[in-house]
Amino acid sequence: MQNYQIKNYQLSDCINENNKLSEENCHLCIFDFENFSEVYQNYGVTDHVIEEYKISNGTRFESHDGFDFIMLNLPDAIALDEKPRKIGIIFKSNLLLFFSENPRYIIKIAQMTSQEEIKVSSPGKFLQIFFDKLTYDDREVLIAIEEEISGLEEEFIISIKNNLVDYLVSFRKKMLILKQYYEQLLEVSESIEENDNKLMAQEEIKYFKILTNRINRLFTNVLNLRDYGTQVREAYQAQLDINLNNVMKLFTVITSVFLPLTLIVGWFGMNLIMPEFKWIYGYPFVIVLCLLVASLTLFYFKKKKWF
Repeated sequence: MQNYQIKNYQLSDCINENNKLSEENCHLCIFDFENFSEVYQNYGVTDHVIEEYKISNGTRFESHDGFDFIMLNLPDAIALDEKPRKIGIIFKSNLLLFFSENPRYIIKIAQMTSQEEIKVSSPGKFLQIFFDKLTYDDREVLIAIEEEISGLEEEFIISIKNNLVDYLVSFRKKMLILKQYYEQLLEVSESIEENDNKLMAQEEIKYFKILTNRINRLFTNVLNLRDYGTQVREAYQAQLDINLNNVMKLFTVITSVFLPLTLIVGWFGMNLIMPEFKWIYGYPFVIVLCLLVASLTLFYFKKKKWF
């Protein structure tokens, strides 16, 4: 457990022998979930919160009597490096609790806030700082995804690689997960703005309005990326159709060239007595006729720009 107290607009370490929280100060506590599951009742947390953390796969906000519960599930594309995949937050008027399987990221934010002497007037202010840090570099993640699919677009379409379909399926799944995440995160931010339990001062709510606008922009970017992926798939399919048409055109030209030759061969191959069989130049005549017909057919197709 990492325990910090909020006093005189500063966040500082709070160390005491019994590891108890003083009632006159606001506190920030960061737990490993395994440890928190053993002591959660001491902080007035219900069993429902613990069960929700264990089984929930989404991001949500719940307003309880006297406290708010926030559940965050970060997708793999966002939870890079040291960001935890799952975070639980208990928000009270004088207490802010974080618990996660990997709380190092949250501790790092608390330490940075303390070392840089960032003004923290209440738990609500630190909650805003946390969400600001959590979403600060998400735009860069989306830009990297956009550059990836943009770079692959030309490569796939020019070379017509067969694994583009697999990539696009994976890309659409990633965009769906990101869409759901930002959609739910937007609902969380808007719910915090509503301040049903009156846990934040009015001047602190404006910071969450800024956060809501940022999340809304990220959500819009994800929708644009999803549309871009659809356009790439359609362009790829169009290129496949063009290549298929070129192949069919080639086979059509070949068939058209050999069709009159087949007729000539079939005509002179009949098992009948024909005058040309007794003609000394009959065989050379058929050869010249075939070459002439093939040449005229190819010349006509070339003139019409059919190949």
